[in-house]
Amino acid sequence: MSNTNVNPTEPKKSSGSFFQDNQKSITFIVGGIIVLILLYLGYQKLYLAPRAEKAANEIYKAEEYAMIDSLQAKAINGDGSFLGFKEIADEYSNTKSANIANAYLGGLYLRQGNFQEAIKYLQKYSDTGSEVLDPLVTGLIGDAYSESKDYKSAADYYKKAADKSKNSYTTPLFLKKLGLVYEALEDFKNAEQAYQSIKSDYPESPEANMIDGPLARVQAKQ
Repeated sequence: MSNTNVNPTEPKKSSGSFFQDNQKSITFIVGGIIVLILLYLGYQKLYLAPRAEKAANEIYKAEEYAMIDSLQAKAINGDGSFLGFKEIADEYSNTKSANIANAYLGGLYLRQGNFQEAIKYLQKYSDTGSEVLDPLVTGLIGDAYSESKDYKSAADYYKKAADKSKNSYTTPLFLKKLGLVYEALEDFKNAEQAYQSIKSDYPESPEANMIDGPLARVQAKQ
């Protein structure tokens, strides 16, 4: 969520303020697509079906373009010689490569600020059984709704992402985002529960190291 969502009547920025937490949450969108790229490398080796070998051969160039900001349009649409993720998703539907192409497309559109297209493609992604990739894609849908200021839908997807796979990487990350959108909805009780879950269940996570401020903030507002 961006800093424009802050109530102008609230106090000026301070350490642990809703403004700062809200502003920082957007950084995961930037990192999210890189994580998808890295996960794809392992995904390709472990899950790719033989019938989809041609799709796998096509996707590598789009993957290279996705890592370069100035070439992301080619990652989506292709370059005339190699297919982009959009064509791969359409032409090789029902393959593992098409599935991961949908995830890439969602992440790229999210970075461009095209939130409806991001949601469209991320929702086409089918779970693979990965305890990291599956909740990550679900959480990116939450990011798209959050950036669209549809905080209720964002909360639904962040909760799904946090519950999808209980692990110390994705779960506290999405619990933190869940707490932030609950704050935006002025649902301070549920925000407290989300933050408290991080503190109690994932004390070694990076999110837990900075959760006392947000936790105290929502407790004070009840």
